[in-house]
Amino acid sequence: MNIIPANHDAFLVLEDGTSFSGKSFGANGEAYGEAVFNTSMMGYQEILTDPSYCGQLITMTYPLIGNYGVNDEDVESSKIQASGLIVREVSRITSNFRSTKDLPTYLKEQNIVAIEDIDTRALTRHLRSNGAMKAIISTVDSDIDSLLSKVKNSEGLVGIDLVQKVTCEKAYDWSTSGKFKVAVIDCGIKHNILRILAEKDCHLKVFPANTLIEEIDAFNPDGIFLSNGPGDPGAVEYVINLVKTLVERDNLPIFGICLGHQMLGLAQGADYSKLKFGHRGGNQPVKNILTSKVEITSQNHGFAIDADSLPPEMEVTHIHLNDNTLSGMRHKTKPIFSVQYHPEASPGPHDSHYLFDEFLSNLKAYQGDPA
Repeated sequence: MNIIPANHDAFLVLEDGTSFSGKSFGANGEAYGEAVFNTSMMGYQEILTDPSYCGQLITMTYPLIGNYGVNDEDVESSKIQASGLIVREVSRITSNFRSTKDLPTYLKEQNIVAIEDIDTRALTRHLRSNGAMKAIISTVDSDIDSLLSKVKNSEGLVGIDLVQKVTCEKAYDWSTSGKFKVAVIDCGIKHNILRILAEKDCHLKVFPANTLIEEIDAFNPDGIFLSNGPGDPGAVEYVINLVKTLVERDNLPIFGICLGHQMLGLAQGADYSKLKFGHRGGNQPVKNILTSKVEITSQNHGFAIDADSLPPEMEVTHIHLNDNTLSGMRHKTKPIFSVQYHPEASPGPHDSHYLFDEFLSNLKAYQGDPA
């Protein structure tokens, strides 16, 4: 029988019955989601606000989180997108000149449930061995059997369209001064992707994920960007159908990242599967097959396209060196490519920034610019 310390007022229960007790440092309440782990040592604010983490309870493997606080600039969307946060220890002392508040205050303001003082190493090892799974964090219910029942009855991620929870409600211009008009399909776009594309002289119009192709045509874009996003790609058929039409109909440059990569693969008829525990962190090794160079990348995904199922017109460009899963692909005759990681990561490795330049080169070629 586990003895629960007197100062523990929060509980984490996994769908297989594994439970942990800890201390609350966020909002009171309950949070459901898929329990996953991220191996990054920093960047917790960017991780929390990344729409790709919608529906997930994030375990940070680094033992001390929050020591540099939070600020108003280092966000990837308008709010915290993760369902909850799990850490070994949270720092209530912040030491950074840019900090405006501490992490516990930030979480409480946005009504995010969080738990600390649990063995995150044991939790991570358990998830690695048994796979990511549904879980609950609660500060209002200490009955483990009750919490387990709630978890088992929760919806999970498989087959669920989470894109509708994070996409914009209507189209908007992120930047209007660029030379190259890029239509961004928003499945949960990160702000830093938009910042980098704008810096590359792109006029960006961001469209909701369920946008009709006629609305994109009215913008008359020079290229299409397929954004990152959360959840099961197979559940977002309307985006898959849109991408399929764009690929078959036009010769527009297309660049996809993360979920956008998966959408492109499914649109081309490839198969996909759920990874056991996914790839999440800022130190994921990827080999560029075209150059034989290894890139250290930031990743966050729980599904992968099956490389062996790609049609003849698509070719593999990158593989993940930890498990040989597909990390990048391109069309053999059209200016279309995608990667299953985040070249825009900040903080994070910048090894893959060249991909934005490749997209820019395709945009120039489409416009007839010889440069």
